[in-house]
Order: sequence, then structure tokens, then C-alpha cells
Amino acid sequence: MSWLTPFLDEENCYLTTTGRRSGNPHEVEIWFGVIDDTLHLISGNGPGADWFRNALVTPDVSVRIDREVRRGRAREVTDPHERRTVGELMGAKYPWDGDPSIGLTFDAWCYDVPALAIDGWTAPTV
Repeated sequence: MSWLTPFLDEENCYLTTTGRRSGNPHEVEIWFGVIDDTLHLISGNGPGADWFRNALVTPDVSVRIDREVRRGRAREVTDPHERRTVGELMGAKYPWDGDPSIGLTFDAWCYDVPALAIDGWTAPTV
């Protein structure tokens, strides 16, 4: 059983990346989905979102859900089948109307904007 299993119904997780320019930790609250032992995130603001760009430069990230914290390795979801599966998962978990203020439709969020996968989990060092 994955460490993520008890948290499948949680609304948000907290992703900490390392700033690609500053080297400082940056935490964001974000929606997530889980497939097996992989946590998935969608970048609704597109490829320019700081958290997304940071994770691509320094893929070692940490994720906090409730009081559990784990370190993992991030990668961009580039496989079309995996991206479609992530979109279906996230669309089912988070039905919403999109965000007209940034021109983001629900379908674009589910299937078009970048997604990140995190796995390779380890307990954080203290």
C-alpha cells in the first residue's frame, strides 16, 4: 500500500520546490491526484508557473499532506496516454468551471496544460 492511500480524498497537498534562481525552498498549496504510488499535479497557469519550472530544474521535491511529509522526484508528464489518464483522474476529483480570468477551460486544464508526476518516495531527513 502506498503512503498516499489514506489521503486520496484530501483536497490539497503542499509542494515544496527549490527556487531555480534563488535556491530557496518554495511551498505551494495545490490540488493533486494519485495513481498507484505516483502523485500528479496540473499546472493550470501553464508551463510558466514557478513551482512547475522549479521542479523541472531541481526535481527533488517534498510533498506534505496532512502531517505526512515525503521527498520524491518530479518529472513532466509527456506521454499522451499518461497525460490523458491524469486529466481523467483530476477532472473526476475536481469538477469545476475553469478559470475565465486566465482563459483556462475545464477541458484545457484536464488535458492540455502541463502536468507533473512525483514518485520515488523517501522519508524526509530531519
